[in-house]
Amino acid sequence: MSTETSGTLPLASEQNIVASRQLVRTLCLQLKFSLVDQTKMITAASELSRNTLVHGGGGHMRWEFVERNGKRGLQLHFEDQGPGIKDMGLALTDGWTSGGGMGLGLPGSKRLVNDFEVHSEPGLGTRVSITRWK
Repeated sequence: MSTETSGTLPLASEQNIVASRQLVRTLCLQLKFSLVDQTKMITAASELSRNTLVHGGGGHMRWEFVERNGKRGLQLHFEDQGPGIKDMGLALTDGWTSGGGMGLGLPGSKRLVNDFEVHSEPGLGTRVSITRWK
């Protein structure tokens, strides 16, 4: 078991997306997440990793173990320097897709986690932060 409490993983290729899923699975196991919670976090991480690569032109995933009110959790940050999200309202609408992903989009990823934040500026990139608590 790793003693690291944070780290960064590049998201520049399909192989990096696979690596992000594997890393998130390992981190969830370290926190002793249930199989359902592991699956939710891995699915959200996979979708957001793909968004970072496909729509953001690549970037990275930062991860950290967090604690709040005696609860431990896993927080992931997906960051890119891409074109940003032009219409945040549309991007957060259920059923809307730009195509190519699992079809979850941002709203689907949001439903899979406990905390969800997205910040995007056209021309400056996007950052999505998600947290799942034990």
